[in-house]
Amino acid sequence: MYVEKRKVGKKVKYYLVHSYREKKKVRKIRKYLGQNLAKEELEAAKRVAKKHVLELVREVSTEVFLFTLTKKQVETLNRRDKKIRIGHFGQREWQRFTEEFVYSTNAIEGSTVQREEVPEILRRPKASGAEELETKGVARAVDYIRETKEDVSIELLKALHKMCFEGSKDFAGQLRNVEVVVRNSRGDILHQGVPAVHLQLALGDMVSWYKKNKNKFKPLVMAAIMHNQFEHIHPFQDGNGRVGRLLLNFILVKNRYPPINVALEDRAEYYWTLQEYQKNGNLKPTVEFLIKQYGKTMREVATKARK
Repeated sequence: MYVEKRKVGKKVKYYLVHSYREKKKVRKIRKYLGQNLAKEELEAAKRVAKKHVLELVREVSTEVFLFTLTKKQVETLNRRDKKIRIGHFGQREWQRFTEEFVYSTNAIEGSTVQREEVPEILRRPKASGAEELETKGVARAVDYIRETKEDVSIELLKALHKMCFEGSKDFAGQLRNVEVVVRNSRGDILHQGVPAVHLQLALGDMVSWYKKNKNKFKPLVMAAIMHNQFEHIHPFQDGNGRVGRLLLNFILVKNRYPPINVALEDRAEYYWTLQEYQKNGNLKPTVEFLIKQYGKTMREVATKARK
């Protein structure tokens, strides 16, 4: 905030000005302070006006981790939530969803387990090898987010990571103490995770923001924001994609929404939406992508559950 002076004849008028960005335009909020003010009068007027301006700022914008959304933008994103057909899964639908989710979420990260192998692996009492352990582990995590009464927390994220990777990774359930980067097939760096020394602070800020803002956003939008921010932080040495997609579904299920499976064949578009968030603070592509995945998930689960 700063004080703006305007001369009108022999008078000097004072305004307190706050600038904020809405899309690519800079908007300003001005609060008139008075005219021909002495230094003490100006300071007193500024203190009173600052409180009023901050209240207006809270009304017109919402701080998100990497950007600011205006009240209008929040309303626009929330309206997209109406495109979701809210349905509820029975036991057979949950079984089919779990199988599809386990296959896709692991395959996105390079697992060689085939779709038709997943049901058999899940029925076995014991797993053989790292990929089978992770197949069973992700299924266990899906069951957990269905049943738990917990809210979003750092401990929840660590617990989900441990369920997915216990027995296959020696750092299961532990925040990383090394730096991580995400590269494309050419070796170019697409994203660098938050420095390891800042992980607790970054995750703490994420959880606090969620608790403060969860009633401002519809469940689909909140799930998209939290998923993208989790992937931006990248708190684990490996397995961030799988835990991030579990977090996405945890928020949906907690709000009585059906879960989403991100299909393997849509991996490229999924990665692009993450880049749009990280580079441009653009959340719309993620929300639109998830709406499409919702449709595919519901069709896939409903069709196979009937067979």
